[in-house]
Amino acid sequence: MIRAIAIDDEPPALKVIEKFCVDCGFIELQKTFTQPQEALRFLKKYPVDLLFLDIQMPSVNGVQWYKHLDTPVMVIFTTAYSEYAVEGFNVNAIDYLLKPYTYERFLHAAQKVQHLLDRKTGSSPFGSSLIIRADYTLIKISFDSILYIEGLDDYLKIHLSNGKPVVVRMTMKSILEKLPPDQFIRTHKSYIVASGKIESIRNKMITVGEKQIPIGNRFEEDFFRTFHN
Repeated sequence: MIRAIAIDDEPPALKVIEKFCVDCGFIELQKTFTQPQEALRFLKKYPVDLLFLDIQMPSVNGVQWYKHLDTPVMVIFTTAYSEYAVEGFNVNAIDYLLKPYTYERFLHAAQKVQHLLDRKTGSSPFGSSLIIRADYTLIKISFDSILYIEGLDDYLKIHLSNGKPVVVRMTMKSILEKLPPDQFIRTHKSYIVASGKIESIRNKMITVGEKQIPIGNRFEEDFFRTFHN
């Protein structure tokens, strides 16, 4: 369970975080704060794993406040101002949620935190392989061998670095839930890419091996925010 607190000067924004933490089931939101100094006093007594932190607050800039914390703690910045994204990632933020964000976007960020914590403790809900059923057979595919995944109507084609593609009857949403979020990025309604296999990006086209993969308008902002991180 991820121990977290949330800091935002707008109570409705805190309510959204509270609900999404309950919905995801693996974040224990211990307390919420509208005043950063109250949160600081809490942190000195009760360390947590994660901060949900608004950037633009009346009394303080969230990024500057975070820089002066004595104890290292992971942070996901939340703000309505996209121009603060680069500033947030300059302090190694786990992610950056641009308000209003969806539950799916929140979950993606939360899963990145979970995966990082699991790696530190030597455990992972994802393991090192994807296990799927294709042609009535269970197939184990190493995450490291996946180049990209292509959506084809009701089927997916998993392109590999060490063999022929594997065709499986699955949705993009269902396979994303099986992939570690720090290793795979959705770039288009029809493509998921292994971030470590990206060779170059030019004019909203990604090169993976000999394949050119588009970055869709719907996914562009999240892709670049995640990839630059």
